[in-house]
Amino acid sequence: MGKEFEIEREVVLPATPEEVFAAVTTGTANWMFPTPAPEPDSPMVRNWEPPHRFTVRQDGEDGWFNALDFIISARDGGTAALRYVHSGIFTDDWDSQYDGASRHTDFYHHTLGQYLRYFGGKSAVYAEVNGPSASSFPTALESVKKSLGVAAVDETVRLELPGLAPADAVVDYLNPYFLGLRTPDAMYRVFGRNNFGGTVDVSAHLFGGNAGAERAWQSYLDGVFTA
Repeated sequence: MGKEFEIEREVVLPATPEEVFAAVTTGTANWMFPTPAPEPDSPMVRNWEPPHRFTVRQDGEDGWFNALDFIISARDGGTAALRYVHSGIFTDDWDSQYDGASRHTDFYHHTLGQYLRYFGGKSAVYAEVNGPSASSFPTALESVKKSLGVAAVDETVRLELPGLAPADAVVDYLNPYFLGLRTPDAMYRVFGRNNFGGTVDVSAHLFGGNAGAERAWQSYLDGVFTA
């Protein structure tokens, strides 16, 4: 039986409301994952008020629904406040799903801020890599951190991935569940989904000069967990 949930966040972002609205509607591949461009007249789009509000809701059988509400307001200094509400119904293992969705929300919003601050106005090529089944054990993400030499947020580490030119990367996010790495032309997001019953996965937001990044990360993950 399903149970309703609501995840609410408010973040301040280093961009104008217009820039934030574009990022959460037509630019999701730059910081999250690609989603279809919304059609303002679609029944799923409940609010389309550029640049201040965007709401989308999908309804299913037996009262099931999933809704995302973005409310954007201008702040001093060319910044914007985003109030975000994700609501819906989880049907299985409510506590685990809620925990996973809540923690992913924080990581995605952090990545949105990184995109707007360091890559605003640029469009990314998006790539996604799934770790092997061997990366599903409880300490799998810690193995990745150790392999990369990651110890603390804001430090710089040298990325040397198979087949990809070495690059310095800033550790912009670090906790037991996720790792964020930012180079001058890319953001790499490492998801410790081993904490939620999955594998260690990587998404790459590539802003230029990153040919072969998807293959490099796949080779890297395979190497870490099959050695």
